Amino acid sequence: MQPDCMRNPFRILFLLARVRRPSRIAVMDVVTDAFWLRRGYQALTFFGTVVTATDSDARLMRQGDNSLTRHEMIHLRQAQSTHDSWLLFYLLYVWYYLRALPQNRRLRNAAYLINPFELEAYCHMDDPTYVERCAVGGATGWRRFARMSSHERLAHFYPNAI
Repeated sequence: MQPDCMRNPFRILFLLARVRRPSRIAVMDVVTDAFWLRRGYQALTFFGTVVTATDSDARLMRQGDNSLTRHEMIHLRQAQSTHDSWLLFYLLYVWYYLRALPQNRRLRNAAYLINPFELEAYCHMDDPTYVERCAVGGATGWRRFARMSSHERLAHFYPNAI
């Protein structure tokens, strides 16, 4: 049985014991554990489980069709598009994050904001049909953003930062 609220930061290991391939996940479990989220972030996808900062965010995610749920479901679809592998998804995510770190001098949190995976998720989280359209083959819009340099992504999406 999965805990609704994970107050102990080491209980995240419990989630690792239950990891499934992205293609085998239809609905992601939702847990609350503010320890793992930086201030200002509502949720993160952790190997097929959504970790939220507050119980109210967890309730919102469990209700279903809303932009926060769609954002995290897009990350699930992205993991499916990276050879159905959470490990490859997170390696690529960290790679793009690290490559964009120098842009943090121009815009706070730029490495996160211009990460190709986040760009796709933010661009489509308000489209109620996007997650279903990506059900076969995963979400691949991030690849278009990945072909751009971090400077180009910053200039395109945050022109006032340049």
